[in-house]
Amino acid sequence: MTRVVAVIPGRMESTRFPGKMLVSQSGLPLIVHCANNAARATLVDAVCIASDSPAIEAAAMEHGIDHRMTRTDHPNGTSRIAQIATDLDADIIVNVQGDEPELEPEAIDATVEALLADDTAAVATAASPITDPAELTNPNVVKVVLDSHGRALYFSRAAIGHDRDASGCPHGPSEALRHVGLYVYRPEALLDYVALPEGALEQAERLEQLRLLEHGRVIAVAQVKTTQAGIDTPEQYASWITRLHA
Repeated sequence: MTRVVAVIPGRMESTRFPGKMLVSQSGLPLIVHCANNAARATLVDAVCIASDSPAIEAAAMEHGIDHRMTRTDHPNGTSRIAQIATDLDADIIVNVQGDEPELEPEAIDATVEALLADDTAAVATAASPITDPAELTNPNVVKVVLDSHGRALYFSRAAIGHDRDASGCPHGPSEALRHVGLYVYRPEALLDYVALPEGALEQAERLEQLRLLEHGRVIAVAQVKTTQAGIDTPEQYASWITRLHA
């Protein structure tokens, strides 16, 4: 039986919102909300938080959530999870962002299923239709285009692909997909990722998933409909609190 473990990587440093992992106007720390939400996914067997922060560790323990302490030098969440990958007793590892408390558990399940269905894929992620035209040109909204098998061709902060002749191309604006920051890995794929050098495209776009594509790895993509949005600023957190208590 396939064992799926969701890991929420966390760090206290944040340029736009310092300490956001533990902000708790809702009654629970933000990262605890994300862990509890991930636990609602049908295919997730266990959840843990990975961080280098004693304060995050204390919050996890207070709320009965497994915590794994990591080094302080990780450049991103994927690297942090890779450090503990071999200790998790997991066939599949889900990387759930610690600042996305509204991510639907169904999206997690769909992304796990996308990886299980594709033996050629090292990783699976998720994408959702873009409904706001302004998101096409917003560099903070990452776009993804797929091949005919539902695998990622490219991720970009730019609007891709360009429907030059307005012909209804399936990769044109009417069918554009927003990348959802959710990753599902086989443990060996995590170890592979951290062993690979950064590529030029990853450096240019500042998108870690491009490292895998640049080195020829396959990324399966689950197409889901999600309205979730990450929390990057105090204003976004306040908006979420309002929705939470509406």
